[in-house]
Parts: sequence; C-alpha cells; structure tokens
Amino acid sequence: MLALQGDFREHLLALAELGVLARPVRRVEELDTVHALVVPGGESTAISKLAVDFGLAGPIRERIAAGMPAYGSCAGMIMLGAEVLDGRPDQVTFGGVDMVVRRNAFGRQIDSFETDVELDGIGEFRTVFIRAPWAETVGPDVEVIGRIKGGRADGRIVAVRQGRVMATAFHPEVTGDLRVHQTFVDLARGYLDQ
Repeated sequence: MLALQGDFREHLLALAELGVLARPVRRVEELDTVHALVVPGGESTAISKLAVDFGLAGPIRERIAAGMPAYGSCAGMIMLGAEVLDGRPDQVTFGGVDMVVRRNAFGRQIDSFETDVELDGIGEFRTVFIRAPWAETVGPDVEVIGRIKGGRADGRIVAVRQGRVMATAFHPEVTGDLRVHQTFVDLARGYLDQ
C-alpha cells in the first residue's frame, strides 16, 4: 500500500477484511518487501512529488514494468497512466497502463457523485467519484472494464486493466463493497502462484 498521501487507510482496512496482510510503503526498503502495490486516491500531484522526494518513483515504475501487480483508485489511476492531462508539468507517473488520463475530469469537489457502473467480471457496482479522472484514450492492449452510462460523461472510461495492473476512477474503498479489491487480490495471487 503506497502510503505517502491519500486514503491508504481505507484500502488497508478493505484488504484486511479480505484476510490480506497489507503493509504501508513509504521507502524503497518497504517496497522491496511487497509483492503487489495499491496506489490510493488522494492528490496525484502530491503523490507524484512525494514519490520523487522519497526516491520511490523510479523503483515503483521499474517493479510495475517487471510485472508487479498494481491497482490504483482515483489519483492512483492517474499515477498508473502513461500520460496525464491537466496535471503539473513536472508530474511523473508510474506507468503500467497505456492510457491518457485526465485529472479532475468530472469537475471540482462540489461535482462529486455516486452512480452505478457495470464492471466486466464484477457486475453492477455502486461507485463514488470524488474529483475523479477518466481515461481519455487507451492503447490496444488495455481492457476497458467499466464506463459511465448516461449524462454528460456517457461512455467515459472509468475502469481498466492491462496485464497485472488495474485502475479505477472511483473509490471502492469507501463503499463497503469488496469486489474490486477481491478482483485485484485474485489477480495478484495468480501472479504469485506462477
């Protein structure tokens, strides 16, 4: 669990409910002890800056490129993208998903909302969007597993998977529904069993 900034505690609790021993990662030595990584929601420019300052940006990018499973929610989705729109010029990402992500795509904090989204392999899921991104475009190897239906954002991509990396624009950790976390745990365990 990347624990530099954001709602990492909520993810830790969700994973604990699934019987997963998750550890906070704030230093490279801690990153070296984990087999998978969750990048929480929060403020993507702050996560980016802190990851650089703590010397984690390069090692996380390398581990993901080498096949470490990763899951990101909201700001975590931004951090797992290949390119960020509406970010800071010095903002770095960890990569992992061939997608262009737009920060704050749905608007400001006051524009936060909940809606049901059909997620491939999971089913209908009540989603919570807080200053959320969306994927503007995805590469040919990216599986789109969720889109907004209806309204001004109809068809926008809000959940993706590429290989061992998953990302959602919403916050499943605040819903009490553990199916997204379980999907990631199953993905990570599949990797460890190889």
